[in-house]
Amino acid sequence: MRKECIDLKTKFEIDSKLVSILMPVKNAEPYLEECLDSIINQEYKHWELIAINDHSTDDSENILKAYADKEARISFKNNSAKGIIEALRMAYSFSRGNYITRMDADDIMTSNKLRIMQAQLLDYQQGHIALGQVKYFSENKLGDGYKKYALWLNSLIDTGDNWEDLFKECVIPSPCWMVHRTDFNKAGAFDNDLWPEDYDLCFRFYMAGLKCIPTKEVLHHWRDYGERTSRNDPHYADNRFFELKIHYFLKMYPRSNQNLVIMGAGKKGKAIAKKLIEEKLDFHWLSNNERKIGKEIYGIELQSQKDILSVKNPIVIIAISNPNEQELLEKLLVKQELIKGHNYHFFS
Repeated sequence: MRKECIDLKTKFEIDSKLVSILMPVKNAEPYLEECLDSIINQEYKHWELIAINDHSTDDSENILKAYADKEARISFKNNSAKGIIEALRMAYSFSRGNYITRMDADDIMTSNKLRIMQAQLLDYQQGHIALGQVKYFSENKLGDGYKKYALWLNSLIDTGDNWEDLFKECVIPSPCWMVHRTDFNKAGAFDNDLWPEDYDLCFRFYMAGLKCIPTKEVLHHWRDYGERTSRNDPHYADNRFFELKIHYFLKMYPRSNQNLVIMGAGKKGKAIAKKLIEEKLDFHWLSNNERKIGKEIYGIELQSQKDILSVKNPIVIIAISNPNEQELLEKLLVKQELIKGHNYHFFS
């Protein structure tokens, strides 16, 4: 499949002003027409939508066909493989635009979304990611977790400081980014089979050196409902996110002149410690639990969190979930002139 995608790309001449929208579709019938209408009604008119029907069992395929018949900028194909990653990979193989973005078939674009993001990339040029703030909505009551996630995510997008919290949660809204094709290829496009494709792409954007463009504009309405992929796809299971974070942390750190530190000895701290031991990495393990300090877990003696003061040039993994404890600990680290996203990372 990957070789086929590469070969297909060489058949198309890249359009320097065209925005290519890549959209996997899986049983999106109740929401698909509203989504497609929001794309058709974009203020920026020079776009193409490549929709990939991923073996839908509802009427999604017929809806896509009807829209493609009346709108030349829309094309759709049936996924020759299976799954969201393969669907995105296939869509990209048929894209012709210099600007690459993606869309979820159950969401809604604001009418100015493509215009603003394309203008941002014209202004900032290559090496940047255009973003938009998001608004979660639901026909049912929206859970507090989603509200908090949206507020947190938008606060990062507001300042462009997304990479500071890279190991905490997915810091790029999966259906609300746009990049130059050359930067997308540099980051590895959808060359991924194991991880949640959106969070994995965040790490690869970061490692490719792309910078986030700050914006205060809400450009995407993100629908939540019980059948949403992120609720049901095994790629989005908690253990996959943990594996993904550790995978990229080990790629980035520890640097040869830094001392690795884990703060927290709960379930998550223990899981991280086990992985570092498997990788034969030395580290300091600190805790604020008086009952654990001085005792050994996995052959490592736990120290007090205050012992961070004696660790030279630390790189810190914070495996503590309690917000109040996180806040106190961060104050301690800031006093040591450590920088969030550089010297310490939150693993939530």
